[in-house]
Amino acid sequence: MFPLLRSLTALIFFLGALTGAAFAEKVTFVVTDASGKPVRDAVIMVAAEPGAPKPAFAWPMEMKQQNLAYDPYVLIVPAGTEVKFPNLDRVRHHVYSFSKGNKFELKLYGKDESRAVTLKTAGIVAIGCNIHDEMVAYIRVVDTPYAAKTDTDGKAILDLPASASSATVWHPDALPAEVKVALPSSRAASVAVTLKVRHTHAH
Repeated sequence: MFPLLRSLTALIFFLGALTGAAFAEKVTFVVTDASGKPVRDAVIMVAAEPGAPKPAFAWPMEMKQQNLAYDPYVLIVPAGTEVKFPNLDRVRHHVYSFSKGNKFELKLYGKDESRAVTLKTAGIVAIGCNIHDEMVAYIRVVDTPYAAKTDTDGKAILDLPASASSATVWHPDALPAEVKVALPSSRAASVAVTLKVRHTHAH
């Protein structure tokens, strides 16, 4: 009887510890520039640990071409994802990237047409248009489910495991483009990040 109780107690303790390790907590990140203004489109990433869920995000896996600009300016997608590039302009576009591991070319196509490409390698994908040099955007391909980008207030919220200790913050217009920050032991405290941004991209 007593050995059985001890075994059950040990099992309950083990399951409790396992659940605690995997338990996700909301962490708020606030990203500003050197003058204290909020920085939009900063990507926050925390490395996945063994057993982490497969990356899946709620936003569309697409980058529109509209008003001679890409929308969104920064897109986060999981590695191996097919990304769509619909053309909503009246002119034709020629989408390309020379980024290592994700080079591609979507030759000229017109209004209300769409093309797609599968991005297999985690990293930064710089997007251009062979016809309109002013059209620039970025896709951050990730291999972690813990990724989000800041909104117009410079804020992003991530559900993170209790074991997470640091995060990577990246923005294509920052110098340096990528910084690492330590996470506070108290998840109630927001994580403040300051980036030196070269210019503010017009959205």
